[in-house]
Amino acid sequence: MSFWATAAVVTLLGLTGAASAQGSSLGPTSSAVLADAPPAVRELLQQASRIEATANTPDAPWRMAVLYCQGARWGSAEAQYRLGMLYAFGQGVPESRAYAAALFSVASSLGHAQAQQMLDNIEFSSFELPACVNHEQLPEKAALPVFNGISLELASHARPGIDNYLLTLPASRRWIVPVATTLSAWYQLDPRLVLSVIAVESNFQTHVQSPKAATGLMQLIPDTAERFNVRNAFDATQNMRGGMRYLRWLLSYYRGNVPYALAAYNAGEGRVDQYRGVPPFPETRAYVKRIVGLYGGVLHTFDATLTTASPWLTAKPAKAP
Repeated sequence: MSFWATAAVVTLLGLTGAASAQGSSLGPTSSAVLADAPPAVRELLQQASRIEATANTPDAPWRMAVLYCQGARWGSAEAQYRLGMLYAFGQGVPESRAYAAALFSVASSLGHAQAQQMLDNIEFSSFELPACVNHEQLPEKAALPVFNGISLELASHARPGIDNYLLTLPASRRWIVPVATTLSAWYQLDPRLVLSVIAVESNFQTHVQSPKAATGLMQLIPDTAERFNVRNAFDATQNMRGGMRYLRWLLSYYRGNVPYALAAYNAGEGRVDQYRGVPPFPETRAYVKRIVGLYGGVLHTFDATLTTASPWLTAKPAKAP
């Protein structure tokens, strides 16, 4: 992912309760971890923390990765976890879900609780470690970003609505963009569609709740959260993961028809099936219109193996008398 967002990596996951929802950084290694680390490892972790706190340059995450690679080679679970975070979201090093999963797995086996949480979130298994962990060499550098804090990958003129919207986001909310983009790829969703849904549902605010108890970035109601195994709907990653799973399922159920999937996301698939299309509710119709306007499309790829199509989509029309 070509997006400079190191300051958001922990917050975007909701993995540490102490992390601020306004885009705090990974932050310095805790004093307890440092106290328990060998002197050489302690110095590496402290150096990385100083780089994060003081270096306002695009190569700062890569410099941190160099240090974490060395610490990971020396068997530091904290360094393995932090390097995994950089690989998970392409910060300084090329994004690699496989490397991230392998690093989280190793750190988790050493008792690192946050690494285990990441394994639960990333839902991926791998034993493929980056070369810099197995050999004394520098990690590969990620391509440098950015345009005004927005990934150029999301700046296509073909779909300007959501791109223009993202340019207006306050800096405190922009950390959500690379996270949503990464997770979208994991769930085979167009990030523009996901970002358009987040824009309309919550305006990129993590702790909003509607009068109907819809919660978080993608406004999950309790039934949907339970359906997709979201234990804490205020957790940014869990919320997006649940929302994306539901959206992906809806796209399969409605065979890639974006307006139908959005209408169901808003009003429930029962209502869409009842009306055989977008139901005649002003709120739902305005919702669909706004998101489609931001997204700029009405069709999306879908996985037909997730579920059978909605019965009325496949029903044969009645013959005329």
